[in-house]
Amino acid sequence: MGSAYRALDCISGSDIEAVGFSPEVAERLHDELQKILRSHGPASPATWRSISSRLLDPELPFALHQMLFYGCFRDFGPDPPAWTPVSEGAALTNVGKLLEKRGKEFLGSAYKDPITSFSDFQKFSVSNPEVYWRTVLEELCVSFQVPPESIFRDHPSGQIHPGGEWLPGAILNPAELCLALNNRKSLDDTAIVWRDEGADKLPPNRMTLKELRTEVWLVAYALKELKLAEGSAIAMDMPMNVNSVIIYLAIILSGFAVVSIADSFAASEISTRLNISKAKAIFTQDLIIRGEKCIPLYSRVIDAQSPTAIVLPAKGSSLSMELRDGDISWHDFRERVTGYNEEFPAVQRPTEACINILFSSGTTGEPKAIPWTCVSPLKAAADAWCHMDVQKGEVVAWPTNLGWMMGPWLVYASLLNGAAMALYNGSPLTPSFAKFVEDARVTMLGVIPSMVRSWKSTNCTSGYDWSAIRCFGSTGEASNVDEYLWLMGRARYKPIIEYCGGTEIGGAFITGSLLQSQSLAAFSTPAMGCSLFILDKTGHPIPQGAAGMGELALGPVMFGSSRTLLNANHYDVYFKGMPVWNERVLRRHGDVFERTPRGYYHAHGRADDTMNLGGIKVSSVEIERICNLVDTKILETAAIGVPPPEGGPEQLVIVVVFKDADNPYSDLNKLKISFNSALQKKLNPLFRVFSVVSLPSLPRTATNKVMRRILRQQLSELDKKPKL
Repeated sequence: MGSAYRALDCISGSDIEAVGFSPEVAERLHDELQKILRSHGPASPATWRSISSRLLDPELPFALHQMLFYGCFRDFGPDPPAWTPVSEGAALTNVGKLLEKRGKEFLGSAYKDPITSFSDFQKFSVSNPEVYWRTVLEELCVSFQVPPESIFRDHPSGQIHPGGEWLPGAILNPAELCLALNNRKSLDDTAIVWRDEGADKLPPNRMTLKELRTEVWLVAYALKELKLAEGSAIAMDMPMNVNSVIIYLAIILSGFAVVSIADSFAASEISTRLNISKAKAIFTQDLIIRGEKCIPLYSRVIDAQSPTAIVLPAKGSSLSMELRDGDISWHDFRERVTGYNEEFPAVQRPTEACINILFSSGTTGEPKAIPWTCVSPLKAAADAWCHMDVQKGEVVAWPTNLGWMMGPWLVYASLLNGAAMALYNGSPLTPSFAKFVEDARVTMLGVIPSMVRSWKSTNCTSGYDWSAIRCFGSTGEASNVDEYLWLMGRARYKPIIEYCGGTEIGGAFITGSLLQSQSLAAFSTPAMGCSLFILDKTGHPIPQGAAGMGELALGPVMFGSSRTLLNANHYDVYFKGMPVWNERVLRRHGDVFERTPRGYYHAHGRADDTMNLGGIKVSSVEIERICNLVDTKILETAAIGVPPPEGGPEQLVIVVVFKDADNPYSDLNKLKISFNSALQKKLNPLFRVFSVVSLPSLPRTATNKVMRRILRQQLSELDKKPKL
C-alpha cells in the first residue's frame, strides 16, 4: 500500500496543497517537513515519530496523515512501526519501573534496559511462573484471607488439568479486593466516572471509592434478604452502567456467582443461558434508551421465563411497566435493608470457586458456559497493568457489556489497578461519546474495529480533544490498517495495543506493549506468562520464533485460564487430539495466526466453523439453523464470515442451496432481508447479513461435512466484495 505514495523527500508543497490546503499553509507544512528530514532522514522510525508528534494534528485532512506515513515507510516492507517507545517514557511504565528496579535480579547480566530486555522478560514470565506471578500480585497489592500454598502447582500427568493449578489453597474475594484500601487506592479516589446520553452540557458524574463501597454494601445486604444458598447463580441482563457495576460487585462480594447475559440477546438466548447456569434470580432493566428509541429488555426476560427478576428503571425512579407477579422493583429491593450503616463482611471463597459464568459460542449451537474463578480477575488486572500500563489515578473506558468478558475485565482492570472506569450510558458511535472521552479525561480507550470504522466514516470525533489518551486497546475483531492509522491520529499518535484472548482465558494470550514498537493491526508479543505455537499442516509446531502461518495452539500453563466447563468436557474441547511439546499437551485455540519475519503476529480468522461478527463469536450452526427455516424453497445454507478485501471485521455471507436448482429464488435481496429479520429476532439484533450467494450445492468432505473453509477461501479470493 505504501508504494503508491511518494517518498518523503520527493513530496512537494503542491502535493500537500492537493490534499486540501491553501498554498500558504501547504508551504508552511512542507518547510516543517524539510526540517524533520534534515534531522532524521527521509525514511526511519525516528522520522515518523517526529512527524507524528510535531507536524500532524487530528484536524488536518487524513489524506495528509496517509501521505506522510506511507511515504516514510514506502520501502520499509511489512509491519512498519506506527509508534515506537522512547527510553524516558518506557522507564515510567509499570513494567519499566519494575525492570529498572529488579531487571538484573530476573535476567542477570543479560538485562540491559526496559525496552531492549522486554522480550527476555516475557520469556522469563513463562519459564519462571512462580517468580513472575508472585511479583505481579505484590505490585497489584493482592491480599488473601488465606495465602496460597504456592503460586503454581504442576500436574505432571496432565490428564485432567494439563495447565496445572494456580494459587492452590488460597481463599479470597475478588470484589473485596476491588473495594479494598491500599497504597494504590484511597477512599477519595474516583472509582467510576459516567455520563448519561443527553447530558452533554453537564460535567461527568463521579463516584468515589468510598461511595462505591457504600452502594455495593447496601446491595449486598439486600441480596442477603433473598435467602439464596451460598454460591447460587444470579443473572444480569443489563446495559453496563454505574448500577450494573454496583450489582456485579455486590453479587460476588456476597458469595454468589454472576451469570453474564448480553443485553442484546433475544428471549430464546436469554432462556438458554438461564437454564444452563440454573440462575435463581436475575437483575434487569425495564428499557434500554438510545436517543429517541426505547428498546424493551424486561419483556424479553419475561419471555425467557426467567426466575425472580429485580427490575431497574432506565430513566428516573419509576418503572415504565407493571411487574410480573413475584418480581421486585429496584426501589423495593433496596428498601428491604433497614438500619444499614456498616461494612458488609465479604464471603471468602477458595480460588477454584466460580464467581462469574460467561458464555462463548461453540460450534454445536449451544454456547459454552465458562466459569470464571477467583483467579480470573487477577489475570485481567495483570494484563492491564503490564500491557496497557494502567496506573493509579488513570481513567479507563471500553464500551462493552457485562454479558461479554470485556465487561468484567474492565471492572477488574481499572479497580484493582487503582484507576477509574469510565462508563457512557448511550451509543458509543456518536459525537456525544467523543465529548465524554474528552470531558472524562480518558487515558486508556478500548475499541472494537467496527466502532472505529463508524467513527471514521461519520467523522463524529472531530473537534474533540483526546490528548489525555496514553494508549488505545483493541479487541474482538480483525483490525484495518488505514482505520487504525486514523484512530492513532485522533490522540496525536498514541499506540494501539491489540488484545486477543478469550472468555476461557480471562484476558489475552497475545497482545502488545508500551515497551515495544507497535505496528498497525498487528500483535507484538505473547501476553506475559503465555507461550504460543503455530501449527504446520501436519499439526506440529513450527520452530519457536520462526516466520509462518497456521492454526494457533497455546502453552497450557496460563494464569487465569479455564479448567472446567459447565456444559461440556473441558479436556475434550481444549486438549483432546492436540500435539505434545516438551511433555505437555498444547491447548487448542482455533484461530489462524501468522508470525512475520519481523516478529509481529497477524490474525487471519477462525480455523473452525466459528466466526466473529461485531466482536461476538458465533457458530455457523447457530445461524444456519435459523436461516434454513426462513423459506420453504431453501434446501440448506452455509454461514461464513468473510473479511473485506481491504481488511477488517468479518462480514456475514449466507450461501444458499435451493431445493429446485432449476427454479431458484428470484430475489436474493428480499431473502437477505428475511435472513436479517430472523437472525435479529431469534439470535441477536446486532447481526447483519452482508451478502447472499446462491450455489447449486455445497462442497463437502468424504464424511459429508460442509467445507465452509473452502467457501470462505473462494469468496475471500474475489477481487471485489461478493455481490447479490
